[in-house]
Amino acid sequence: MPKEDLDSLLPARDFTRRHFVASAVGSGFAAAVMPVGAETVKTDSEGLTAGEISIPVKDFRMPAYRAQPAGKSKLPVVLVIPEIFGVHEHIADVARRFAKLGYLAIAPELFVRQGDAKGYTETAKLIAEVISKVPDAQVMQDLDATVAWAAAHGGDTSRLGLTGFCWGGRITWLYAAHGPVKAGVAWYGRLVGNSSELTPRHPVELAGQLKAPVLGLYGGQDGGIPLDTVDKMKAALAAGSPAAKQSEFVVYPDAPHAFHADYRPSYRKEAAEDGWKRCLQWFRKHGVA
Repeated sequence: MPKEDLDSLLPARDFTRRHFVASAVGSGFAAAVMPVGAETVKTDSEGLTAGEISIPVKDFRMPAYRAQPAGKSKLPVVLVIPEIFGVHEHIADVARRFAKLGYLAIAPELFVRQGDAKGYTETAKLIAEVISKVPDAQVMQDLDATVAWAAAHGGDTSRLGLTGFCWGGRITWLYAAHGPVKAGVAWYGRLVGNSSELTPRHPVELAGQLKAPVLGLYGGQDGGIPLDTVDKMKAALAAGSPAAKQSEFVVYPDAPHAFHADYRPSYRKEAAEDGWKRCLQWFRKHGVA
């Protein structure tokens, strides 16, 4: 049966009044990052339950990608927070990597209400028309709902971790100051910024309130995140909560922004693989695994 006919058999999705992406969550790549690189990692779903789910958030149903070992329960949970490009194939692959290691991994579409990240061909336009309109309060609420979904579907949320990339790296710091998290790993997330109604506080301002230790993985050649902002964050952490004092940074001197993104030219294999190992060790050290 042609794909178009199969699609007609699927139930209607109440995802957003502005129409969501045409392809399934976790499939394909955003138009703004095409073409993808030759080093893109592909993790299969053998032995996993993996694919799109719908998470209730009040009167809204948020799409997400879930991957977990098939038939297993009481699993440690990791939230995978995407870049500005949403839950595309790379983010889904990261979720499958965690699932292969025994986690229930969930990557929620956190700005689907504001628009279709996959459909934009220009990154600047995507930021202006979608990402800049996403309230931090909405994101925190959506992540709370994701944790509740995990608890009801085989997850042990007493062992909850989260990791995020770029936009998701900033959110990782914020949620570690907000939610019931054991540990977080932030990949090159912005640490400072101008306050607004939608983004009232940034990681450096919330550092002292962390409820869970965060490992920051950053690039020394990241043109968008100056190393002096990392220094400011370190100082804020040193003066903060016990969890803040346990937080650490690893800076890869020669790595640019998005060095973990194996589908992009920014990918740096050595730094990405070292960061992944450190991420897993961090989760084990702090009771997530």
